[in-house]
Amino acid sequence: MDIAKKTVQRLIWWMIFSLSLTPAVILLFNAISQNLGADPAKEIVLELGTWAINFLWCSLAVTPVRKLFGWRAPLKYRRMLGLYCYFYATLHLLAFATFMIGWDLKILLQELTERPYAVVGFIALLLLTPLAITSTKSMQRRLKKNWLSLHKLVYIIAVLVLLHIVWQVRSDFSEALWYGLLLFWLLAYRYYKKAPSAKGRATKPNDNVVGLKIQR
Repeated sequence: MDIAKKTVQRLIWWMIFSLSLTPAVILLFNAISQNLGADPAKEIVLELGTWAINFLWCSLAVTPVRKLFGWRAPLKYRRMLGLYCYFYATLHLLAFATFMIGWDLKILLQELTERPYAVVGFIALLLLTPLAITSTKSMQRRLKKNWLSLHKLVYIIAVLVLLHIVWQVRSDFSEALWYGLLLFWLLAYRYYKKAPSAKGRATKPNDNVVGLKIQR
């Protein structure tokens, strides 16, 4: 690969990295400038949670996009998308514990064990943790086939996240519906494309792993 091509790829990597960090920067700026509306705490928690979901759905979309349009470039950034999902999900929980609960451990424990939306959200974050830890090339080599099985947890995580959204809705289900329809298509497309060709060939890791997929 020539120097020019490497330079372009590096610039694209930094551009995606910067754009992915932008929501957090904007949220921080709005918080400092007191421009978060009547309930800043709720706005911070919801905004961080929304971006965690967005990045998870984007990571799930990489394989369908590659198969539909023949674009292999997004595969190089899937690991980044997955890690940003973990980043925003962790901040989402920390913001909830800080601004909504005030780090009252008794109340926090009750929230995470008694409220269904909090339970499934916390489980999803726990399941994301080993995916984040094992998202490097060295961990893929160390775990071998087990690495692929582990990272299939992202499908379960996505369903838990969708439940996390649905169980918080009080009146307007439109946002939850759109997330649900998109997730259904992403998972159904994978099944549709995999089923006819499952026999007679091995599935390539790049086609099957989503979420915190390592970068090759």
